[in-house]
Amino acid sequence: MLNGTYYFLKGLMLITKSGIRIWVVIPVSINIILFSILTYYSLLYFPIMLDTVITYLQLPDWGIVFAIIRWIMLPLFIVFAMIAFFFIFTFVANLISEPFNGALSRAVERYITGRKVKSPSESIFKIIIGFIGEKLEKLWYYFKWMLLLIIISFIPIINIISPILWFLFSAWIAALEYADPVLSNHGYSVPEQRKILAKKRMLTLGFGISVIVAMFIPIINFFVMPAAIAGATQMWLQQFYDANDFPHMKDMNYINNIR
Repeated sequence: MLNGTYYFLKGLMLITKSGIRIWVVIPVSINIILFSILTYYSLLYFPIMLDTVITYLQLPDWGIVFAIIRWIMLPLFIVFAMIAFFFIFTFVANLISEPFNGALSRAVERYITGRKVKSPSESIFKIIIGFIGEKLEKLWYYFKWMLLLIIISFIPIINIISPILWFLFSAWIAALEYADPVLSNHGYSVPEQRKILAKKRMLTLGFGISVIVAMFIPIINFFVMPAAIAGATQMWLQQFYDANDFPHMKDMNYINNIR
C-alpha cells in the first residue's frame, strides 16, 4: 500500500514540471474561483439555512430554550454542511476538469517516456457515444456495490465493519477514476481498466487511500485531482504497462530513470 502513496506523492511533483503545468493551472484556477464563490455564498446564507431547518422541525421558540437548541444543533449542522459542501465541490470540480484530464495524462506520459502518446483515433460520434456509455457503465457499477454496502450497514454485527468497507470502496473508486485518463488514452474500456488495476489491488487501494486522505487537507485538496492523474499515469507505466505495447520500455531501467 505504501507504494500507492509513493505514486501519489510523485504525482504532486510531476504537476510542477514544464509542459505539464499548463494542464494543471487551467482547471485548478477554475476550481479555486468556484470554491471561493461557493464558500462566500455558504457563509452568507449559513445562518438563514440553520434557522430554516429549526423552523422546519417546528421547535418551540421559548427564548433561552430556543437559543440552547440552536447552539446544540449548530455543530451538527456545520458537520453535515461541510460534508455536503465537500461532495458538491468534488463533483463539480471533476466535471470541470474532465476535458483536461486526458491531455494532462498524455503530457505526463510524454514527459516520462519522451514519446508522444498515440491514442486510438475515433470519430466524434463514437467518442460522444463511448463517453456516455462509459459514464452509465460506471454509475451502474457504483450503484450495485453501494447498494450492497447499504444492506451490510443494516445487518447486525456485520455492520461493525461497514465503515471500513465504505472507506475501502471509496479508495477503490478514487483509484479507478484517476487511472481512467491514462488507460482511456490507450484504448482500454472501463471493465478492462478494473481488471488491470485489480491485478495489483493492494497497490491500487494504497493509491486510492492517499487520494482520499489528501482531499481533506486544505490547499492540497485543490491539487489532488491533477496530482492523482499524474501519479496514476506513472504508476501505470511502471507497474501495469504491457511491454508488447511499449517495446522501447522493455528495459525497466528506462522507465525507472524518470526525470
